[in-house]
Amino acid sequence: MLELTMAAVSAAEAGATAGMLMADAPSEPGAVLRVGRDRSLCRLSTPDDWLFVSRVHLEFGCAQDGTWQLTWLRGSLPEPSSEVRLTIGEYVHPVAYGGTVALPRGGSGEVVIQDRTAPRSVNVGFYHEV
Repeated sequence: MLELTMAAVSAAEAGATAGMLMADAPSEPGAVLRVGRDRSLCRLSTPDDWLFVSRVHLEFGCAQDGTWQLTWLRGSLPEPSSEVRLTIGEYVHPVAYGGTVALPRGGSGEVVIQDRTAPRSVNVGFYHEV
């Protein structure tokens, strides 16, 4: 099972944990969890006016072997208005626009969508339970 927790954080709310959203999915081939502004497509949704986040921004997908991967889906703009980074322990890895990275089996970490124009972010914690 992959468990996600999400918090939308602006400069005024740094450190706040109120309003966290949660979602999970079994580690079965084809399982998908999405993060973005479109509530009809995403299990975890950001504020509608946070345009640095695409309608469907991130996709967590389960592979045939039960491992999970993270994909930063390309939006309608050629250049994104955000940055995405994956943190696992001390390791921080930038995720390429349109890129996919593997998540550690049985591991945990955080994915941050950082607005390039304002001090706000979407922080998505993950835990892969095996």
